[in-house]
Amino acid sequence: MLKIKIDSRKVEKGDTFVAIKGANVNGHDFIEKAIANGASKVIISEDRQVPVEKVLVEDTKEYLKEYLVKTYAEEINKIHLIGVTGTNGKTTSCFLIYQLLQKLGKKVAYIGTIGYYFENEKVELPNTTPDILDLYDMILSAKSKGCDYVVMEVSSHALDYQRVAGLKYDVVAFTNLTQDHLDYHKTMENYLHAKLKILNHLKDNAVVVVNVDDEYGHYFAKGNYKSISFTKGDYKVVSYHDNVATTYVKFKFLNKEYEVDINLKNRFNIYNYLTALASVHNLGFNLDDIIKATKEIKAPKGRCEMVKVKEGLVVVDYAHTPDAVLKIITSFAEHKKGDIITIVGCGGDRDPKKRPIMGDIATKYSDYVIFTDDNPRTEDNKKIMQDILDGVTKDNYEVIYNRRQAIEKGISLIKKDTILLVLGKGHEDYQILGKEKVHFDDMEVILECAK
Repeated sequence: MLKIKIDSRKVEKGDTFVAIKGANVNGHDFIEKAIANGASKVIISEDRQVPVEKVLVEDTKEYLKEYLVKTYAEEINKIHLIGVTGTNGKTTSCFLIYQLLQKLGKKVAYIGTIGYYFENEKVELPNTTPDILDLYDMILSAKSKGCDYVVMEVSSHALDYQRVAGLKYDVVAFTNLTQDHLDYHKTMENYLHAKLKILNHLKDNAVVVVNVDDEYGHYFAKGNYKSISFTKGDYKVVSYHDNVATTYVKFKFLNKEYEVDINLKNRFNIYNYLTALASVHNLGFNLDDIIKATKEIKAPKGRCEMVKVKEGLVVVDYAHTPDAVLKIITSFAEHKKGDIITIVGCGGDRDPKKRPIMGDIATKYSDYVIFTDDNPRTEDNKKIMQDILDGVTKDNYEVIYNRRQAIEKGISLIKKDTILLVLGKGHEDYQILGKEKVHFDDMEVILECAK
């Protein structure tokens, strides 16, 4: 563990404490606690009288970033780093890369939305991409235990806030760009420019894997890049079809055709798989070996996770953007034999512009919709719901604010060949009501109701 800390509770004897001013908390208020826990040095931007060595700087956040980059970036960049960015598909693509490298005999760590994974270690994370200190600490810790590869999700916020400062990637992959986070970025142009900052983090011989079927893909086609596509590109899908629990894919690379069965469903997951395959292939692994390892990998928790209930199928997915909701509903609608019922809501204190769009998509492409709470946070759930309903022009829906009751109602509606989509929370095992985080796991509730 690094001997520099920004959380006074984590300070141990001999550590340096950096007092960071956050949006809600000022680290300078915890200097005494840090010293009591053993800090022998403090970095501050507000002058205080302290009984230990102090360094007064203009910006402690900038000091921390520069210190970490100068001290540890060179060591970190000796590891093979893989960074995946995009609106949707980051988690699945990264988790597939993580599993493939494991099956190919490599020591690999994953950092992203569903946590930090390394060997038998699993840690929940507050952000898709952790703050720079935690990120450096995790990578260096994994490296000290023999880790060869780190695959990580790289969010637009992380790039804007320079959480990946100093990191240089061997492979960068772009999945897609669709509306999300406009409460922060304001415009799609700003959102794109934030994502494009990942191209400033390439090693000299880095490869950029690009989904060129996405309208923003061409912006990422920099230097040594490889494209994945259904129509053109280096890794091109020739054909595919759904089996009961898998998808058969035939793709072409360098005019040679390859066949593979993947333990994932739907067209959008073919993009995620090809992103993973191309990323691993461009790390120097043999395509046939990657295809052989594919039979042992699966989607992460809460990503198109399926369970049979009564005579139908229930699917839990993290889809929480207009594009993701559209893709999952239409993908299942392609082969449906019965009704598609969708349970969905929108998070509070987040981009309100996407709410009416999601309401419209859900009712337009589903046979029936139950709108419910997602994570309302500190926002009025009735205001969130009204935003969603402002986009709705059909009457094939009802509103049940209580998420458990919404799931119970959805399961009661299942008939032969019904597909019930429970969207928005995926892997999350909590619900944020006000400022309180309470235990809530969609799949757990589904299995309880199914009994």
